[in-house]
Amino acid sequence: MPRRSVLNARITMKSKPDVITRAATSADIGGVTDVFLRARKELMPFAPLAHTDYAVCRWIADWLIPTGRVTVATGAQGLIVGMAATSEGDGVLWLDQLYVFPSMEGQGIGTRLLAEVVSNARFPIHLHCFAENTRARAFYERRGFVAIAFGDGSDNEEGCPDVVYALQPDGVRAD
Repeated sequence: MPRRSVLNARITMKSKPDVITRAATSADIGGVTDVFLRARKELMPFAPLAHTDYAVCRWIADWLIPTGRVTVATGAQGLIVGMAATSEGDGVLWLDQLYVFPSMEGQGIGTRLLAEVVSNARFPIHLHCFAENTRARAFYERRGFVAIAFGDGSDNEEGCPDVVYALQPDGVRAD
């Protein structure tokens, strides 16, 4: 089985069947903002937000969604329950954001969003994760991501130590 198929199989095996993923639109600004803010505040109290809720909403409305690189996960009633955002730079696809509504954690939504990113990706895929976010770190490591760098927090707005993870195709080094 080709490497991409193996990765997709590993990532998709636990996804929630009634979750739909699709590209975000301007109509999703409120839902994306709610997921982002709730996840950051409830699941990562060690990393306080560097911006007000209003500033985060403006950033999502004016920059994040207009890039066209945001995927949302919607539940049975069409409500946004998760979001992922990517960007590209220097031949790397960066998973910049992956958040799930806190009460929906552990139901395969993050797995479904990650599978969507991987299935459409040109490798390698990199991401930053706060070092203290052990649940997220374990999530990525179970899905084949490998830590390639550690930071002291001086390069992020929150000032929290972080880890850079990479998902590489066979035979390509992450450095």
